[in-house]
Amino acid sequence: MPDYLLGIDYGTGGAKACIIDQDGAVLTRAFEEYPLFHDLPGWSEHDAPRYWRMGCDIIRQCLSGAAIDPHHVRGVAVSSALPSLVMVDSAGEPIARAYNLLDRRAVKEVAWLKETVGEARIRQLTGNRIEDHPILVNLLWEQRNRPDVYVRMDKALTIDGFITRKLTGESVVSYGGAAFYGVAYDLLNNRFDEELLDELGVSPERLPALYPSEAIIGQVTDEAAAATGLAPGTPVAAGQVDFNASCIAAGITEPGDIMSNLGTVGNFGVIHTSRDFNFSAVGLAMINLAFTIDGTNRYITIPSTATGGQILRYFRDEFGQFEQAAAKRKGVSVYDLFNAQAANVPPGSEGLIILPYLAGERTPIWDAAARGVVFGLSLSHGKGHIVRAAMEGVAYALYDSFRLIVESGLPISYPLVMNEGGAVSDLWRQIITDVFNVPTVLVKQRVGAPLGDAILAGVATGVFPDYSVAKAWAEYAAPMEPDADNHACYQEYFALYKQLYGQTKDSFKVLAELRGKYA
Repeated sequence: MPDYLLGIDYGTGGAKACIIDQDGAVLTRAFEEYPLFHDLPGWSEHDAPRYWRMGCDIIRQCLSGAAIDPHHVRGVAVSSALPSLVMVDSAGEPIARAYNLLDRRAVKEVAWLKETVGEARIRQLTGNRIEDHPILVNLLWEQRNRPDVYVRMDKALTIDGFITRKLTGESVVSYGGAAFYGVAYDLLNNRFDEELLDELGVSPERLPALYPSEAIIGQVTDEAAAATGLAPGTPVAAGQVDFNASCIAAGITEPGDIMSNLGTVGNFGVIHTSRDFNFSAVGLAMINLAFTIDGTNRYITIPSTATGGQILRYFRDEFGQFEQAAAKRKGVSVYDLFNAQAANVPPGSEGLIILPYLAGERTPIWDAAARGVVFGLSLSHGKGHIVRAAMEGVAYALYDSFRLIVESGLPISYPLVMNEGGAVSDLWRQIITDVFNVPTVLVKQRVGAPLGDAILAGVATGVFPDYSVAKAWAEYAAPMEPDADNHACYQEYFALYKQLYGQTKDSFKVLAELRGKYA
């Protein structure tokens, strides 16, 4: 009897799914975009009920595309981009729009936590800062600003936790995902600190149960089976963080392995076994969580810029009407046309620099008020300059964290593996290769996080003995080496990039006050 596995991932900009067989072959996959809502400054939301409707659609697309008997799907696992927040009632239905990782509304709550709980206490417990606006920070915002909504909440879930509940009726979160609840989550002991939860006024009953990623936490219910086409009783794993899922899909499984994605956000991650998250600048400025594999002993540090591939999606939607029409006529991607224009521009974009902080910034500056800046624009610059400067700006933002990782002495095994999103662009990969000054490769089969979820489902159900299949199946292509002259050029531009942020940092705060005053 054949064994098939289903993986589902919810990113910031859309949802993906795939089905693989026991040999790791991807039989089919599906993807759908969803809109982001930015109704007020600092807000970033999704239509929460849409998650489930879309999930049902892409699962049915995959089952149909693979032409398999649903009873042969041995397991399911779900991942999502974090932090996110889906508040549900006792029936498991959303009671408000969902927060996604770009949301930065809870600035007053962050300030209150710093003053009353203290940054040192939170860092010691969680291994993380609170400026990422993790789930417990946003729950404080709900308590203070929408108490009528908060009182109706039965559980505070991640996106993957919401889908897992819709599939099984169980409210859970993986050890890796739990790190994004923040504030009161004990990273080293995989538990919530109930004393601190009490100080926050958050009942432990409102939070999901904690599990290692491979735990089978339930089965597909009859109701979920009718909605998705899956067979009732199909086992469902606890799930994982989307970046961890992407790592597994890319064969990034061992300490020292490093991988980068250019999805909606831009990030890279390094796996390690250190339990001291205060080493050098890394523990104070990065994002730390349990890795999927051996989640009680193995961790991953993930520097992240808030606007990665999203900057080109924004440019496409707001300024790329000509390219969209041309791409439709030619049967190519609009991003291919952007790349062609940017490829004709030399490194440094002929004196054009973009600070890519369209949604504030995460590591290492943690500035929710930061916004995008186009510096040096002149009549000699065209659309290709702006596209390339945007790519270079994201590379600078990632390099700002990468240099701190290197300085910390955290072991890294090169090459840097590039995987999802904008990494498909030869130009963008070369820019990152040159800015970072390290060799890079591209994952040959860029199914991404859903493949990692399917592998997780296989390990959880015993179809695969362990995660060694991920390393064995991973193939890399398009190796690149850094150009010394380009790196030298980018070092000078990076220094100016840092200077620009320093000069505008205070102005961003003034701008935020004005925006709030006259909104």
